[in-house]
Amino acid sequence: MRGVQISPLIEHPEYIPQLAQWLFEQWDSILGEETPEARIKKLRAHMNRDQLPIAWVAHANGQLLGTAALRVHDLEGREDLTPWLGGVFVGSHFRRQGIGAALCATVEDQARAREVSTLYLFTLDKQAWYSRLGWTEIGPCVWHERSGEIMCKHLQIV
Repeated sequence: MRGVQISPLIEHPEYIPQLAQWLFEQWDSILGEETPEARIKKLRAHMNRDQLPIAWVAHANGQLLGTAALRVHDLEGREDLTPWLGGVFVGSHFRRQGIGAALCATVEDQARAREVSTLYLFTLDKQAWYSRLGWTEIGPCVWHERSGEIMCKHLQIV
């Protein structure tokens, strides 16, 4: 897709309602959130530049495409691992165009800029996709009674 930009969410609060709706539709059955408003509150907590959590949005021509975040923790019970890539989501019409990979790369670059040497994530079903991006499986996990996998990526600090 042409003209894709990735910016901190704090620079584009106008995307929060759409983002909240997408994330609510994607994860409501797991998280049990009753309305998108609960997700809006969580997204607002990610409107930072210098402290975690920080979310980024991919957008082009005024259209929201996706999001990803850098978080201190993202999996209850694994507070020993930090920080985390989390909340990676690309709108269904914009998938398979490299947007998710670009969002992940942005978070990795931002972690590297903060001198993070290892970044973590968990996924329920995207292990193969993350593996293609250089992530390594390190062990199983359970998130809201669903089995998943914790993965890590060692970052070269330049």
